[in-house]
Amino acid sequence: MEVIHKIGRRKTAVARVYVAKGKGKITVNKKDMAEYFTTAPLQYKVNQPLTMTNNDGNFDITVNVYGGGITGQAEAIRLALSRAMCELDAENRLVLKPEGLLTRDPRMVERKKFGQKKARKKFQFSKR
Repeated sequence: MEVIHKIGRRKTAVARVYVAKGKGKITVNKKDMAEYFTTAPLQYKVNQPLTMTNNDGNFDITVNVYGGGITGQAEAIRLALSRAMCELDAENRLVLKPEGLLTRDPRMVERKKFGQKKARKKFQFSKR
């Protein structure tokens, strides 16, 4: 098996994932995953496609991720890993698809409008 390269996106975060045979080491931006994603929910999001397809310790994964915040980055990695698991074995698609892991979340930050405080919030109106 050669290296599989996939891209995942979420909000403004872009993750490039490289999956190769190995012992289960996950490296994110040249750091260990536990060092980069310090909280358990973020680590769970990254590992979700691997645990659902029973590929926990089978692959060494290298990730380059940039843009967005830490949560958007974790979800971008999750999408890229899900796509990589589908390329490995078509049966994995049947497991990941119902959980929504193969769907790119289209929600983006709404832009701030002119004459307003924020995207939806308005300046306070006074009668005087």
